[in-house]
Amino acid sequence: RRFLASKEQFHAYLQARGEPGGQAGRGGEEEEEVEEKKEEEEEVGSCQSEPPAKRVRSEDLGPDGESRKDAGAEEKEPTERKRARGQNKSRPCMKPNHYEQSRLCPSVTQGCAEKCYFGPRCRFLHDVGEYMATKPADLGRSCVLFETFGKCIYGVTCRFAQAHLGNDYQNIVNTDLAKQWEGKSLVRNNLSKDLQHQLRKRKFIFKKADEYLRGLAKPCGDGGKVGKAMGCSTEEQEVSNCTTPQQGLGDSPECPVLPEPGEDPKPDALQSPSPTGGEEASAVKTVGPVTDEDMIKLRSCEKKKLEIQGKLYLAPLTTCGNLPFRRICKRFGADVTCGEMAVCTNLLQGQSSEWALLKRHHTEDIFGVQLEGAFPDTMTKCAELLNQTIEVDFVDINVGCPIDLVYKKGGGCALMTRSNKFEQIVRGMNSVLDVPLTVKIRTGVQEKINVAHKIIPKIREWGASMVTLHGRSREQRYTRGADWDYIAECAKIASPMPLFGNGDILSYEDANRAMQMGVSGIMIARQVPVGALIKPWLFTEIKEQRHWDISSSERFDILKDFTNYGLEHWGSDTQGVEKTRKFLLEWLSFLCRYIPVGLLEHLPQKINERPPYYMGRDYLETLMASQNVDDWIKISEMLLGPVPTSFTFLPKHKANSYR
Repeated sequence: RRFLASKEQFHAYLQARGEPGGQAGRGGEEEEEVEEKKEEEEEVGSCQSEPPAKRVRSEDLGPDGESRKDAGAEEKEPTERKRARGQNKSRPCMKPNHYEQSRLCPSVTQGCAEKCYFGPRCRFLHDVGEYMATKPADLGRSCVLFETFGKCIYGVTCRFAQAHLGNDYQNIVNTDLAKQWEGKSLVRNNLSKDLQHQLRKRKFIFKKADEYLRGLAKPCGDGGKVGKAMGCSTEEQEVSNCTTPQQGLGDSPECPVLPEPGEDPKPDALQSPSPTGGEEASAVKTVGPVTDEDMIKLRSCEKKKLEIQGKLYLAPLTTCGNLPFRRICKRFGADVTCGEMAVCTNLLQGQSSEWALLKRHHTEDIFGVQLEGAFPDTMTKCAELLNQTIEVDFVDINVGCPIDLVYKKGGGCALMTRSNKFEQIVRGMNSVLDVPLTVKIRTGVQEKINVAHKIIPKIREWGASMVTLHGRSREQRYTRGADWDYIAECAKIASPMPLFGNGDILSYEDANRAMQMGVSGIMIARQVPVGALIKPWLFTEIKEQRHWDISSSERFDILKDFTNYGLEHWGSDTQGVEKTRKFLLEWLSFLCRYIPVGLLEHLPQKINERPPYYMGRDYLETLMASQNVDDWIKISEMLLGPVPTSFTFLPKHKANSYR
């Protein structure tokens, strides 16, 4: 109880230390000991001027950190103020030209200025001296790219360029260190220019997907609702020992995996639809010799197995589940990682920003991607595209996204109510993929009407290798507790297909209780507050079966590693630094909800508990507990230097800040 504080005491303490002469920033300096870090922050903070935008905001704040306008309105409101919910959809978007008025042409940075494609029409600078005259001051004396790889590809544009610039702004290269990394691919699944051109010109050939979709268009059977590709071929039914199809959602027959003795093995109609008529077969043009792979399709039992039972699965986290964050989680013990949700239509259009979500670091040994879509044509084509162009261990379908933007278009949770489309998507993607297909769902759409137990057996029948069940409905979003009793019931129904449970995992006790429910494994994801985002060291706690009373300096070192990984991934120039800062601030909007173990009255911390205001055991621990956006910015300045003068930040979710 000695750590409890009032709102006024909390903000007064932070403001007193945040004044000039206090601990305002680091300016990129590195120190070995924690005490030396604080002294460095005090010295640098006294020299840095606060940006005008921040100064104006600070003047508008009252002594308790609240705006004066809000303070007057708050007196008229009842004591229990309605909590903010949803997303900040109109938040400002900072673009690269907002950070630098004059940018250097990339051709100069790459050492081929004479080969600039735009020539005299280029709107960027080609004079290095002119650029250096207007370039912002460096943020530190050491460049993580130069120290790690022996060369910084950003040259003079690097915000830490003093570490690797020689005479006449020549970029210095550590030859011995650079040779160690020569030819090694650290990040895979990049979008090549040639592939992007094919997608934009619609010249990419979707052979398997088109074959499957042609079958969907042909009605068969008595009802004529489902095409031949859905498993209704009369010839196939006569040859194989299929059970009689039932009316409704599961119209496809259940075929045995192995053929009867003495019979020729037939391609499975469910997995690899193919035209049966001679006219249709002759209409398909072939190029080159016909191989066994063209004639005999893989059966589900012959596909690569997804052996992840009992492993810790880091869920795909939109915005925050980026590659640098996944590297942090891998370091703390995450076994399985998955990229952020990618929209299939954007991937098919060759959008670079969407393809960036598929990138895989070489340390991610079991890695998958998650796709979102509403229609079998786009989802099947996207699955075939990824199957041919990137390296993944599994592909996941997002049938759990609750946001309106996705739901109203028929994707995410809406697929649970569009059973025909859902079936066509799963069967189509499974028919074109050589890797396992998984599905992530919720308990249902409406709060008190669970439907997952009805859908899971059908998902298994359609060919999915695994299901992940989030124990909340769409209407619940991330409120209330996850229904683990229902997850246990669904795990029994799903057998022998693996089912991973998801929801309210914030300690090793929570993980142990979840595993006792009979699930094959647990997914640690983005509940509010969030398991992995609030404490990425949760994976270590689960594996070592202990509570980790991690210190503020250790948590700060994690943030420092994240910024280094971010500079490696997004770049060490101004644009890369500010992109790293943006994702750091998004993560800090969740990290601030962690309560240190040494301050808790009882263990463990519950995932939906909101703590009162409290003082940490040191200034840094108190600063990390702040819900104030300006305090998050202050932490980012300790790592990445002062923000640009026009910098603004608003978290993605309204509930992530009390300001």
